[in-house]
Order: sequence, then structure tokens, then C-alpha cells
Amino acid sequence: MTTIPVTQSPVELVADYFGRAISSLESWKPLLAADIAAARAAGPFTSEKLDDLVEPYAHRTFDSLELPVYGAGFIAALDSLADAGSHLAWWQGAERTKLVLASQSVNKEHIDYSELEWYRVPQATGEAHVAGPYVDYLCSDEYTITVAAPVAIDDDFVGVAGLDLLIDRVEHDLTPRLAVFDAHVTIINGVGRVLLSTDARRETGDTLRGSDLDAFERHPCPGMALEVLLH
Repeated sequence: MTTIPVTQSPVELVADYFGRAISSLESWKPLLAADIAAARAAGPFTSEKLDDLVEPYAHRTFDSLELPVYGAGFIAALDSLADAGSHLAWWQGAERTKLVLASQSVNKEHIDYSELEWYRVPQATGEAHVAGPYVDYLCSDEYTITVAAPVAIDDDFVGVAGLDLLIDRVEHDLTPRLAVFDAHVTIINGVGRVLLSTDARRETGDTLRGSDLDAFERHPCPGMALEVLLH
């Protein structure tokens, strides 16, 4: 049996894992903001021009981040482009395929993503956010966690930089590392929904609220709306 060394507490481990995703987005969003500002000054700013700007940053996220990134890119603020009311400059999957919503089923191009947590919360707070778990009907159709960070030019919100992590890959990464602790470890989001747990009685998507939480030792993760529960 292979023993996984314990070098971090459960909270440190979880905060470091998702913190790396936030740091990656934070590292390139000011550069993208400068690129967008320059493109706007040069003439009408279109979805094609946005795609050209975002693609190198999306690919850099795949290449440099040591996490199982499924998708990465940028979601433009509504009505910020000359040729489209909304647009996702997004690449995903093993082949890093450009997402083309109009070619997919169930009219995905008409989904109002401004109401979705990964867009709405960064826009409202001005801070990066870990959203999920949720079934991502827009992109992967899989249980997903989206990490997103707002992008602004002179305090003018222009969209969010983001990346997707599939829950099954996150479980593959984190569950063995969390299972070495004496207590069962459960990660929940800000509304009590379970991301993952080492307790077989807890499944992704379960909710723990109110008196359900009384049995747990609760530890917030710094810088993100996640809690680590020990039982």
C-alpha cells in the first residue's frame, strides 16, 4: 500500500488546490484587459477579435496550471461587443476545441449566462469565485466546478476569465489526499452543497444546512466561498 505523506491540513490542502486556479486567472486577467483596451481603441471590437486575444491565455492555462483543467477562456460582458450581445471565447477538452454554441443542441447560444453563479458573483463582488458543483449544460454537460475572476478596464466590467474543472477529476486528485486524515473530510460551497467527501454517505450535490452541520467541525477556506467539514 502506498502511503500519502501528510504535509498540509485538510483546509490548507483544499485552499491550495483551488487557490492555484484563482492565481492562474489573476495572473493573466490584467494582461487581457490591456489587450482588450488596445483593441477597442483601434476600431470596432468584435467576437472574432476577442477570440484571437483570448486563445493564447486559454492555452497557457492548460499548459501551465497543474490541475485537471477541462475548459478555459473568457466570457464577455453583455452588449460589450460590436457584433454580438453575448459571447464565450472558450476552449475545452483534450483537443482544446473552440466552443461554438450555435452548433450545439437545445439552443445553448441563447442561455442567459449573466444569471449563472460563475458570472454573476464575480461581477457583483469584483472578486474571484469558485462556483459549483453544477451540471454544466452550457459547455461540458458534466458535473463541474468553474473558477472565475472579473476583468475590468478602468473600473468598467468587461467580462470574466474562467476555467472549468470536472468533478470526477477533482475527486480523483483530492479524495486520496484527504482520506489519510483521521476524520471524514467534506467540502461544501457557500450554500451547503457538497463538492466531494471522503465519507461514503455524502455524495457530490448533497446539501448540508442548518442542523445538518451541527455534527461537524467547520473550517472556512481563506479567499473562497468553500468550507471544509471534519466529522
